[in-house]
Amino acid sequence: MLTVTDLSKSYGRQTLFEKASFQVAPGERVGVVGRNGSGKTTLFRILLGEEAADTGAVTVPAGYRIGYLAQHLRFDHKTVLAEAASALPPREDGTDETYRAKAVLAGLGFSEDDFSVDPATLSGGYQVRLNLARTLLSGPDLLLLDEPTNYLDVVSIRWLRRFLCGWRGALLMITHDRDFMDGVTTHTMAIHRSRVRKMSGGTEKLYGQILQEEEIHEQTRRNDEKKRQEAEAFISRFRAQATKARAVQSRIKALARHERLEKLSDVRNLDFRFSEASFTGKWMMEVRDLSFGYDARHPLIEKLSFHVAKGDRIAVVGPNGRGKTTLLRLLAGELAPVTGLVKPTVNLKVGYFGQTNVERLQPGYSVEEEVRQANPALTRTQVRTLCGAVMFGGASAEKRISVLSGGERSRVLLGKILATPVNLLLLDEPTNHLDQESVDAFVEAVNAFEGAVILVTHIERVLSAMATKLIVFDGGAVKVFDGGYGDFLDRVGWQAEAAEGGKAARASRQRPAKGRDARRQRAEIVARRSKEIGALREKVEAIEAEIVLLESRLPSDEEALIEASRRNDGNAIRTLKTTTFAARMRIEGLFREMVALGERLREAEKAYAEELGEDS
Repeated sequence: MLTVTDLSKSYGRQTLFEKASFQVAPGERVGVVGRNGSGKTTLFRILLGEEAADTGAVTVPAGYRIGYLAQHLRFDHKTVLAEAASALPPREDGTDETYRAKAVLAGLGFSEDDFSVDPATLSGGYQVRLNLARTLLSGPDLLLLDEPTNYLDVVSIRWLRRFLCGWRGALLMITHDRDFMDGVTTHTMAIHRSRVRKMSGGTEKLYGQILQEEEIHEQTRRNDEKKRQEAEAFISRFRAQATKARAVQSRIKALARHERLEKLSDVRNLDFRFSEASFTGKWMMEVRDLSFGYDARHPLIEKLSFHVAKGDRIAVVGPNGRGKTTLLRLLAGELAPVTGLVKPTVNLKVGYFGQTNVERLQPGYSVEEEVRQANPALTRTQVRTLCGAVMFGGASAEKRISVLSGGERSRVLLGKILATPVNLLLLDEPTNHLDQESVDAFVEAVNAFEGAVILVTHIERVLSAMATKLIVFDGGAVKVFDGGYGDFLDRVGWQAEAAEGGKAARASRQRPAKGRDARRQRAEIVARRSKEIGALREKVEAIEAEIVLLESRLPSDEEALIEASRRNDGNAIRTLKTTTFAARMRIEGLFREMVALGERLREAEKAYAEELGEDS
């Protein structure tokens, strides 16, 4: 068991966390949350011994192994498979477990042809995936994952979620994907206002507790301040009167004894709306018979046709390296089609958030100067307002691009898009590097935008909340799916998952047995059925219970939001909006998960019935 006692860490005047104490027991999967810059990654570095705490201690048992997804990549073997298999713990009986390495690599998007490739020749994203495979295969007592879904596509993320749900060791994980975290973890730990707290359950439960405590703190502070003012007025009025001397001294002593509660500082939130350019027609863009490839022998896109209408929410989904970013660059006019056409209307105004656009920011410019470059017609007040909307208020707007983190640079790019009115947003992984609260704020802003949106993202809750149409890259082809992401999973699904299910079914088939062997085999199958079916039913029941709990809390949260609006309490309004929005998103995600589990339950029951020779 990992034990942390009175851990504190500061950089200059900034305190990340103070007197943090917690334990991580075997089998606990803990999601670590907090705003960007709150100290999540620093905490991981301290647990690994890569950085020293100011005070406190980290205690682990002898022989306790911690696995970490390192950022520095080093490969010592000549093939991808050999590199991954090198992380497998040796077996005392000498059993070759290379098959486990193959399964993990396949789950993370490697093909069998990739197994023999030199790791040094892989792209940066696939090198990170290989590093993740090594970490997962090493079988540590505690697994630390810092944004493990970065560089993964939606199919690999779905596989990783299933893998981690079966993880038997302890886990600490940081991710900006709230649904992914809540779907994997048993506990949540927040770094908030320099305090670290850990609770069982998901993020919504923990944030609800924090919100309730802060509301109590603020109400108590206001009451105390009112009493203090009354006492000070009494002291000032009667200090000179001898007959009131005892009462005055009593109040002076009471004030001295009573600790003064400080007003909680405002927590900065991403809070903006896209500036909209008017659009009067129906069709914004026509894509007809579009084909493109960097190599003529291996086209990424062939004969793709679709229209973009005002109000459309089109999500581009599929495994990495298949052409999603390329498609957005074609739509933005950065690449020219090999054949076919991309035809925008005359009054189309595009805001493009591209993965490479962040690299085009000028290191020597300040945040304010970069935003101004997007629209020189804006006044300084207008530019400063936009900087504040993307969390660069006050002096922060004067920071140089060169000193900003990846997440901060992403927010600068959002600020540049806000500076100019647009009616079509092309967004390529815009939520990478944003924290969970900022992802929620971003989704709200996109939903409020009246123009069209074409989005590449691997966060399934964002896909489910926004997409009304999909462009799907899967199985070597690209097709248009007219419907939302949930509809796609129900009606079509990912080919890799279908193939995985088929392999599992084939592996479960055994030769017919006779006599005593047949009875033993049947008993084993019945035991497996009881275990698997029982586990699935328990998950469905747990999800149903959580949905009921969340739905029962929503009315009181909405009433609190109405009351906060009446008081014009901006901080409470923002916090409650985030909480209620997260709760609704969680409920939607739980319903989707319950439907998927129900389908798995039906398939498992049917498969076992066939295996046992029963009528399904």
